[in-house]
Amino acid sequence: MPETSEKKTIFSGIQPTGVFTLGNYIGAIRNWGPLQDEYNCIYSIVDMHAITVRQEPAKLRQNTLQAYALLLACGIDPKRSIAFIQSHNPNHAELSWILSCSTQFGELSRMTQFKAKSQQHADDINAGLFTYPVLMAADILAYNADLVPIGADQKQHLELARNIAGRFNQKYGDFFTVPEPFIPKAGARVMSLQDPAKKMSKSDENPNACIFILDDKDTIIRKFKRAVTDSDAEVCYREGKDGINNLMTIYSVMTGKSLDEITSEFSGKGYGDFKLAVGEAVADHLEPVRTEFSKLVKDKDYLKECYTAGAEAAGRITRKTLSKVYRKVGFVDAR
Repeated sequence: MPETSEKKTIFSGIQPTGVFTLGNYIGAIRNWGPLQDEYNCIYSIVDMHAITVRQEPAKLRQNTLQAYALLLACGIDPKRSIAFIQSHNPNHAELSWILSCSTQFGELSRMTQFKAKSQQHADDINAGLFTYPVLMAADILAYNADLVPIGADQKQHLELARNIAGRFNQKYGDFFTVPEPFIPKAGARVMSLQDPAKKMSKSDENPNACIFILDDKDTIIRKFKRAVTDSDAEVCYREGKDGINNLMTIYSVMTGKSLDEITSEFSGKGYGDFKLAVGEAVADHLEPVRTEFSKLVKDKDYLKECYTAGAEAAGRITRKTLSKVYRKVGFVDAR
């Protein structure tokens, strides 16, 4: 991918914490492939973020490689985009230190995810957990990204990146692009199949609450059949029907049908028919992803070739950024 272009630049990162969920797919990953037609795209498996909570090293390596293979299986073309593993580009960590000196303690203490993770991991409230939003800002600002695809729950972190960029620019002169959010208009938030009042999460203790994009067809259909709905048995989108609203949103994304079209399609039919249709639509949509992933994850040489080239391309861009930042803050040139 050319390093200079009239196209705007998009950066997106995802943690290698196991297989992606249907929520990850609909809310973000599904959109990444098509974005390559319109933007300069940079995608990263952010393994450095992952170690803010305890990881088993062998499992982290496995999850990182699988996450990378899954990105490619979901449509990321390493010849058209930069796709790399975060820890392979040390410029992110170096820039993070500089940016931390333009970040206020109070800003980080107000991060809702820090508060939530501190409760979840009360025996390991480490400094990385507190400061990782600055590393996230470095991930974005290192490429002067114009846009960042995010879920609604990540707005706070992007706002912090915007604040850091603005504060740095005010102190040292205009340099960083202040990034804007890129939020899909539909399907950006997929809810739990068992508790539609909360977001679908891979950490949910109920195995029927979450669809993983590598689940086989039978598993997907079984989970949708067990999805929580309501008692009035009418397939329509309205307030108070959180379960059906969630299923209709998913079905709409998978089929391209509007909510009104879905209501007409299932007029006079029961929830059983609708749940089965949603399950089949999701399973059929994800089948090419599962097939491609199975092929890629076995080809470790090809994956290494791709993520090595991706890291080299990412490094070229970020070295230029970091060199300019070092000069701006007053560091002596190394050469």
